[in-house]
Amino acid sequence: MTDLPDLSNATPPADHRFPCDNCGADFRFDPAAGTLTCDHCGNTSTIEGTRDAAPTAINELDYRAALNANLPDTEIEETRVSKCPNCAAQVEFDANIHAAECPFCATPVVTDTGAHRHIKPRGVLPFAMSEPDARKAMTDWLGRLWFAPNGLKDYARKGRTMQGIYVPYWTFDADTRSAYAGERGTVYYETQTVVRDGKRSQVRVAKVRWQRTRGKVARFFDDVLVLASTSLPKHFTDALEPWDLSALQPYAPEFLAGFRAEGYSVELDQGFAEARVRMDNIIARDIRFDIGGDRQRIHSVDTKIGEVTFKHILLPVWLAAYKYRGKTYRFVVNGRTGRVQGERPYSTGKILLAVLVGALIAGAIGFSMAMQQ
Repeated sequence: MTDLPDLSNATPPADHRFPCDNCGADFRFDPAAGTLTCDHCGNTSTIEGTRDAAPTAINELDYRAALNANLPDTEIEETRVSKCPNCAAQVEFDANIHAAECPFCATPVVTDTGAHRHIKPRGVLPFAMSEPDARKAMTDWLGRLWFAPNGLKDYARKGRTMQGIYVPYWTFDADTRSAYAGERGTVYYETQTVVRDGKRSQVRVAKVRWQRTRGKVARFFDDVLVLASTSLPKHFTDALEPWDLSALQPYAPEFLAGFRAEGYSVELDQGFAEARVRMDNIIARDIRFDIGGDRQRIHSVDTKIGEVTFKHILLPVWLAAYKYRGKTYRFVVNGRTGRVQGERPYSTGKILLAVLVGALIAGAIGFSMAMQQ
């Protein structure tokens, strides 16, 4: 676990409610317009710092300073969250909500169950897709799953609105230099005599001539992305990629108005350990390219890593969790591109019908061939 600085002088909990200056109702962030919009009176407000369309650089934080609890107090915040007893998601709710369902698994939860002390987000990728568009993308995706139960499809089409969730991620930058030892393999061929069925024949057999080699490779890693949540299966969130991180905006709570945000449950050091695995795989690929030849063997790698920096960022996901016949089905939609992933439900009746139809077709083909003989 990463120690965090004393919060006695830290910034107060973020407030994601912004009253309309015209009627007093709450603004919400409108993905289509990119502004704060009041659904009560139609008033709009531009988010500070987004008037200029030019991309804004987001400063990185020092990884070692964070591990040593030396980040400035301004980089730490405390938010009130509810922890789901089923999937352990830590989700922010409005202060006036006292009971709700977990958006990740549809389990009933009691809100405001504790404070989440964490490193403040540095960047946010705002929603660009509205809830109706996300729901259409999800139902279209379900419609293409022929074996999905019709009841679930109908339930999803008629179900409640999807939840807009900002999911936490880490990004890491690192400058690496790796020294390696290995072997370069060159393929050559020898002609050999083999005996098959009592007959001799000549065949060419591939051989590899190995030569020891050493070398160095260097690579700068920029924005290695690591999911900082354990609430959703990684194969769901990985399948939502790619994310256009070049469109990241400096964090502003206004982007969260009308949405929920999940607190990170993967600590910074755990996130970097996963990032290292990804870096090492890419470094190994670089080494194989540097070795050259037809085949490569890597015996040892010594990687020096310097200048490690990171960001805590929030990425937009539309989420639906449906309970159907006692089972929870979860669907996630990339809030920028509309890419969909989720549970792949199967209808036993449809599968049996497909097997029966296949058997009938096979039988008909077999009967037809038998009649022709």
